[in-house]
Amino acid sequence: MIHTQNLTKTYGTATVLNIENLEIPKGQCFGLVGNNGAGKTTFFSLLLDLIQPSTGQIINNGIQVNTSEDWKPFTSAFIDESFLIGYLTPEEYFYFIGELRGQNKADVDALIGGFKDFFHDEILNQKKYLRDLSKGNQKKAGIVASFIGNPEVVILDEPFANLDPTTQIRLKEIIKNLARVNNTTVLVSSHDLSHVTEVCERIVVLNKGEVVKDIKTSAATLKELEVFFGGGDFPETKEAVLEEEE
Repeated sequence: MIHTQNLTKTYGTATVLNIENLEIPKGQCFGLVGNNGAGKTTFFSLLLDLIQPSTGQIINNGIQVNTSEDWKPFTSAFIDESFLIGYLTPEEYFYFIGELRGQNKADVDALIGGFKDFFHDEILNQKKYLRDLSKGNQKKAGIVASFIGNPEVVILDEPFANLDPTTQIRLKEIIKNLARVNNTTVLVSSHDLSHVTEVCERIVVLNKGEVVKDIKTSAATLKELEVFFGGGDFPETKEAVLEEEE
């Protein structure tokens, strides 16, 4: 589904991302972890053509993202609050996104109606602009908006941040169902190792812009990541290392 080849991003003399090869198959729930400055948001920004690569390319379902816009109809994302339109109410924003994705109001209403528990009566029918909502509620609105139009690829940057525990639990189930039920390719970055290991079947660790681990998630993954980020040795086992996809 997504193929990254010889991808670099350089600012001046500093290389902030250097990924030789990375394959993400369709329907995979893919986690990206790393410390601040590891290159997670840079990778997502390149994947969404928000910035241009210094070298290399990203192919999304056969389309090179920085030379064509044909990937946009089947790809959606919520990176941060800059993706929102603050002077719209949540309902107005959902309908606006729906129009962009060829959905009528009934289509949009049907989708957002399934997220009432996730919204917890704090988003819809509040007569508030998005800019006046809390950070957590802004994030909830942006995440759900990314599902409008049944995209094949959904990209979420730090989706669990600023959410209360109940909402985090609900979001984990939503993300897992996207991949498991809808066969959606879901890319999630997070600083929360517990959440990302629970929802993602595969985790890539970035360090200073480079892939240092590519792991198939198992019962031992959380402990392995904690050891790695705690400065210990990362135990490599046949079960822990994801074989490169053909």
